[in-house]
Amino acid sequence: MGMISVEEALAQILDGVQPIGAESHSLDELAGRILAADVVAAMTQPPHPASAMDGYAVRFSDAKEGAILRVIGEAPAGTPFNGAVGAGEAVRIFTGGVVPEGADHILIQEEAARDGDAITVTEDQDEPRHIRPAGIDFIEGAMLARAGEKLHAAHSAIFAAANVASVRVFRRPRVALFSNGDELVEPGAILKPGEIVNSNHYALTEFFRSWGGRPEYLGCAPDSEEAIRETFRHARDTDIIVPVGGASVGDYDYVKSAFRAEGGEIFFEKVAVRPGKPTWLGRLGNALIIGLPGNPASAICTAALFVQPLIRRLAGDRFTRHFRKGRLAAGVPANGPRETYLRAEARGAGEPFDVDPAPNQDSSLLLPFAKANALVRRPPNTPALEAGSEVEFLRLR
Repeated sequence: MGMISVEEALAQILDGVQPIGAESHSLDELAGRILAADVVAAMTQPPHPASAMDGYAVRFSDAKEGAILRVIGEAPAGTPFNGAVGAGEAVRIFTGGVVPEGADHILIQEEAARDGDAITVTEDQDEPRHIRPAGIDFIEGAMLARAGEKLHAAHSAIFAAANVASVRVFRRPRVALFSNGDELVEPGAILKPGEIVNSNHYALTEFFRSWGGRPEYLGCAPDSEEAIRETFRHARDTDIIVPVGGASVGDYDYVKSAFRAEGGEIFFEKVAVRPGKPTWLGRLGNALIIGLPGNPASAICTAALFVQPLIRRLAGDRFTRHFRKGRLAAGVPANGPRETYLRAEARGAGEPFDVDPAPNQDSSLLLPFAKANALVRRPPNTPALEAGSEVEFLRLR
């Protein structure tokens, strides 16, 4: 298999991909989920005219400065007054209370002087005020959110106010992730010569979760074909499998041979991208496999380029790559034959953003990601650019 372009790789990854199904979900932890069905209001909100202030429900025609009105009851929130307001009458009412029949104005308590069961209007009222009509927010049957919409934190409150207890959302795809390499040890270990700390999966699982997936880290498989085969067997009932590392052509790179031994089919093995050339795509049963390089920058960049759109599409998100315009804060060298993505910090309130590439783009470096929130795209075989030149970039976070 030859090396394919980034666009060809994306096309193959997303070919025929559809959302993986819907589920009913309570109103807890809905932010970021994608609706699978329209949500309509089950009730009118507010369901009745409600007072917007503490005061007295009266007839506006009675609310003249100096008028004395008789208080005939009260209407705290949740306990409506059982009766109507007639001429010369008032009902003590509190914010959120149901406005009784006959009243068309709330006389705020600061503009009334009470003496026993009587109040005196202390200021003339220029127009009826302080009543929220029934349905001012929405009415029963109103469309609250449409299928395909990405939900945010306020949606849960809106649905609850509309007496909707659960909604249909697309299922979040399960993403199995495993590392590979005898040289990898966990944080806190005392390292022997040649060992390195296993770090990639911490960032990748957080990215996968933020993109709408349900990441499941399966641990680090040693450099053994049988051990890697066992890891694939454990992961094959998930939606996406992401092996990290072990995909090159060294004597101890067993991931693809183990994958083939388990009956997996490989669609491509190399992408003309830097960093991340060893990225590969396959299928094992119903699971799609995107193999990522082991170098930290390569793993994170290729996850953003290739795993992100797959997770989002499976989760019902209509995600497409959106390049923004930027202006380089520092010059960059000429690019070679592979499409290159530079870790960079994008600053500013709008296009063109100021984009500052990390000075060292080595694929083994993690520290540049502390500030990097963008990936600057450098098309193949493009010349060097000076500071101030326009570029396009993808948001990384």
